[in-house]
Amino acid sequence: MAKKKESAFRTSIGGQALIEGILMRGPDKQAIVVRAPEGLVIKEEPLRLIRDRYPILKLPVLRGAVTFIDSLVKGVRALMFSADYFPEDELMEPSKVDLWIEKHFEGEKAQKLIVWLAVALSLCLTIVLFFLLPTFIAGFIDPYIDSPALHNLVEGIVKIAIFAGYLILCSNQKDIKRVFAYHGAEHKTIFCYEAGLPLTVENCRIQPKHHPRCGTSFLFVVLVVSILVSSVVFAFVEWRNMWVRMGLHLLLLPLIVGVTYEFNRYVGRHDNPVTNFLAKPGMWLQRFTTNEPDDSMLEVAIEALRRVIPDERGKDEW
Repeated sequence: MAKKKESAFRTSIGGQALIEGILMRGPDKQAIVVRAPEGLVIKEEPLRLIRDRYPILKLPVLRGAVTFIDSLVKGVRALMFSADYFPEDELMEPSKVDLWIEKHFEGEKAQKLIVWLAVALSLCLTIVLFFLLPTFIAGFIDPYIDSPALHNLVEGIVKIAIFAGYLILCSNQKDIKRVFAYHGAEHKTIFCYEAGLPLTVENCRIQPKHHPRCGTSFLFVVLVVSILVSSVVFAFVEWRNMWVRMGLHLLLLPLIVGVTYEFNRYVGRHDNPVTNFLAKPGMWLQRFTTNEPDDSMLEVAIEALRRVIPDERGKDEW
């Protein structure tokens, strides 16, 4: 009975694969563990969230957009931290932008600016690639379609096709394959912890590599929710004007991200036929973003997870 009770545990601890490392975030702190040439490099720091300073940002739906941006910023910082431990001959030459920032800003200010530029670039690329580009492409079929429902269907298919194509393209990149293997190590380690098993390489190795609360699943659900919201909104708004559609997609994006966050929370906290069915598409797409890790990767994931498990039992329960 004890094992059955522990196996139903769902943790709020989550992670992110880095360059030869893993970021884990718990309720109180986050830990970065990187397998550098000289050995494991570990960085722990307390978890400070902007929503903790402003209670209104903890409201359902609103907290989703805030958490997404906060996770993106912390993820970029962690990624840059892990990249610093690569041998110099494997690093790319500094770009003109990097050189300009280093020239005009010093130390921590330069680092913050680079992080925010990377976050802005990531957001812009995501919005353009998965939201604006499908709207632009679907605009070419307007003369042949009289139904807004059919237009939304075509635009939705284009969105999902671009997203799937992007994941497949990334999964075939040599360097990205190792990052995706660390992604698999992160999932396996969290599953092991949720099962109430000792955090050992042997126990983690046998766990699934696809997790229902994965970021890949989150992004897929964002697209699905955006398709559903568009179907409602453009039933009442002039849907043939491409620029109107693009503008409304941008305005609705925070709401879409917030709703998706609440959906993922619900699916992550429940295990029944309905939630399992809803999670299947995102789980299937993880075939392209999670690879089987080796034992050294599992060791990194275990070390990162151990460092963020709260002292108070149950504090990280989802």
